[in-house]
Amino acid sequence: MRGRKPFRPRQEEPYKVNSKIRAREVRVVGDFVEGGNAVLSTEAAIKIAQEQDLDLVEISPNANPPVCKVIDYAKFKYEQKKKQKEIKANAAKTVLKEIRFGPNTDDHDFAFKLKHAINFLKDGAKVKAYVHFVGRSIVFKERGEMLLLKFAQALEEYGHVEQLPKMEGKRMNMFVAPKTSKK
Repeated sequence: MRGRKPFRPRQEEPYKVNSKIRAREVRVVGDFVEGGNAVLSTEAAIKIAQEQDLDLVEISPNANPPVCKVIDYAKFKYEQKKKQKEIKANAAKTVLKEIRFGPNTDDHDFAFKLKHAINFLKDGAKVKAYVHFVGRSIVFKERGEMLLLKFAQALEEYGHVEQLPKMEGKRMNMFVAPKTSKK
């Protein structure tokens, strides 16, 4: 069995084209129809498409009757792929930075971590601040909550709190998102 490629199922086309359209009647929209849209039998619509050396593509299968368009299918697929790529490129990628505290974090460490959090928020990253309780320090839950609330108050002008301090296991988490700058 060496040398053989693994079986990959063929990817199904996202749109029905020409003879794959199963509806009896379709609403054809576009430049090739009088008035911009008309309800025709599927055979007549395919015939119109073939006369133009184009394809009949089912755009909206859930409509009644299904909406089709006479276009070049290869070009249409290319445009759709291009749009998807553009949408993906424009989607904001959120970065999550973590800052860890202990329940007994002193002022100098707090200031140092606060400075880092401010830089993260200025760069547009979210900040997950948490107090990790080790061993018997779990009895200082109030101290941990006070620390996180003080942290949130110090970050008020750089970001807003998405989630207030919440206990999960041995950690008390809080999320701070950057304030959106007005462009």
